[in-house]
Amino acid sequence: MSPSSRSTHSRRSSLDRDGVISLTQRLVRAPSVNQPELGRSEASAVAVVVEQAAEFGWEVQLEEVAPGRPNAIVRIDGGLPGPCLLFEGHTDVVTEGDATAWTYDPFGAEIEDGKLYGRGSADMKGGVAAFMHAARAVELGGPFPGTVMLAILCDEEEMMIGVHDFVAKGHAEGVAGAIVCEPEGGEVCNTQKGAIRLRIDITGTMAHGAMPHQGRNPISAASSFIAQAQQIEADLQRAHGDHPQLGLAYLTPTHISAGTLPQLNVIPGESILTYDIRTIPGIDHAVLLQRLRDTATEIEEALGVGITFTIIVDRPPTDTPIDHPVVTAVAQAHAAVTGEEPVYGGVPGTTDGTILWRDAGLPVVVYGPGGKWIAHQRDEFVEVDELVRCAEVYVEAIVRFLEIPS
Repeated sequence: MSPSSRSTHSRRSSLDRDGVISLTQRLVRAPSVNQPELGRSEASAVAVVVEQAAEFGWEVQLEEVAPGRPNAIVRIDGGLPGPCLLFEGHTDVVTEGDATAWTYDPFGAEIEDGKLYGRGSADMKGGVAAFMHAARAVELGGPFPGTVMLAILCDEEEMMIGVHDFVAKGHAEGVAGAIVCEPEGGEVCNTQKGAIRLRIDITGTMAHGAMPHQGRNPISAASSFIAQAQQIEADLQRAHGDHPQLGLAYLTPTHISAGTLPQLNVIPGESILTYDIRTIPGIDHAVLLQRLRDTATEIEEALGVGITFTIIVDRPPTDTPIDHPVVTAVAQAHAAVTGEEPVYGGVPGTTDGTILWRDAGLPVVVYGPGGKWIAHQRDEFVEVDELVRCAEVYVEAIVRFLEIPS
């Protein structure tokens, strides 16, 4: 057995496996949906994090990003010189929707047939519980080189104000690598899609439907934009191909409306069109957005309408080389714990990692417990065995990345 293997085995033996499960349940039972009108926010889940940290003897740095929406940051200093490894997760969850449609209480954290059910069990309170206990297991093994930082942030599901605040306040400075613990079904995801969300407001001129020549139809403009955006999508797919881990880039219209009270015999004066655009590495967002703006300008001139662009979200794709130390640490840890070769995958959506990548320049890998496609669904669940196994992988990854000796 190599020195690193002996060290890892010792630290993994300190892992509180029952504690991982219990903490996940406590987090799921905190209904941390951003619904201030119902008295809900991330604060309920952060209170659980603070309570657990206190049991570990950790000091938590709390920073309120918005009212009732705190970030929680923990730094575990190994006592010896070395790099800083960041684990990142979020406390907010999407709404449970119609609770009566669930088989299990959305916030009950019930366990049945080896599955822990509840909103956020996979996305991503299981990941938070796993990395907190993994960091504690490493700490219990004695002094180690470097630092393990835990960033437990708010608002990943909406505008990502938590990670923006984290980076803006300089917390990512000096971090050598980041593990984002979103549910990826056991895949080591070194890449993820980018996202652009657009709102396009089109202003025309109202007119009688029998006299369309008297008006400027914003619906016709929206239809023209959609048709030309489809061509841009085809051009991107042809130019950049099918990414081996992420698939194709897409420009998807997600909403269109016209007027306030549509009437069948009235051309409305305005229309709203929204887009969810998903990109892959190699696509320059600035170039793509300029092409879309140029398209809008052509339509304005041809149809006599006004078009205003609002960029709601702009998050880049990420692509960390598979031979980067943070990726190899997770991949080797996965192999050591599971006995299986790692599968390299891609994140089809976006995570806080896109902001860590772009704004802080951090190499990012996404790996966490839970199915890749289970998030945001009713009867969301995480396998109990996978929770524990993932915590073990995190212990291994810390040891390998920080090169902790025996």
